[in-house]
Amino acid sequence: MADPIQEFNDYRTRMNEIILGKQNKVINRLFNLDTNTYTKGALPAKTKEMLGLVASMVLRCDDCIKYHLGKCHESGVNTEEMYEIFAVANIVGGTIVIPHTRRAAEYWEELAEEQKNKERRNKE
Repeated sequence: MADPIQEFNDYRTRMNEIILGKQNKVINRLFNLDTNTYTKGALPAKTKEMLGLVASMVLRCDDCIKYHLGKCHESGVNTEEMYEIFAVANIVGGTIVIPHTRRAAEYWEELAEEQKNKERRNKE
């Protein structure tokens, strides 16, 4: 069975390497700006990832949603916090965001399951 998290991350990495490898100055600078936007500053990186997730949900970009879900998970966002993030996104974006919330909830569950599996393997 394919691992959707690994598939997403592998595809993203592979395509970013191709895109950045073309050495287009504007695209490379845009990618750099995006990366630097989410680093710790006046706001913690965790907060910036939560903001990025809300914006991605409102803009209805499933790839961006998955990316920010992963970063939120890495940053220590818990499930209770995640569902408050989902609530904010749905209030701001309206009911058109509901299908994206469904897919986001599914991916969040996959991230949680992956973490449980890693913890189980580490105990063995």
